[in-house]
Amino acid sequence: MITRATRDELLRLSAADRLQLVEEIWQTLSPEDVPLTDAQRNELDVRLEAYAADPSAGSSWEDVRSRLRRIGQ
Repeated sequence: MITRATRDELLRLSAADRLQLVEEIWQTLSPEDVPLTDAQRNELDVRLEAYAADPSAGSSWEDVRSRLRRIGQ
């Protein structure tokens, strides 16, 4: 459990630092740690089909991460 003091300290981090921390924590999780609802699973299937139909329509993870980091600065 996260103490209130730890939570307050984390919230004092810059947005860029919080984003980096979230990314580092996310990388420690396995697919089994992140349960999906049927609706979420269906949405992912729809998006995968859309990507298969036109891979150039989306953005790479590197581009998305870069945009998020710019927002957080």
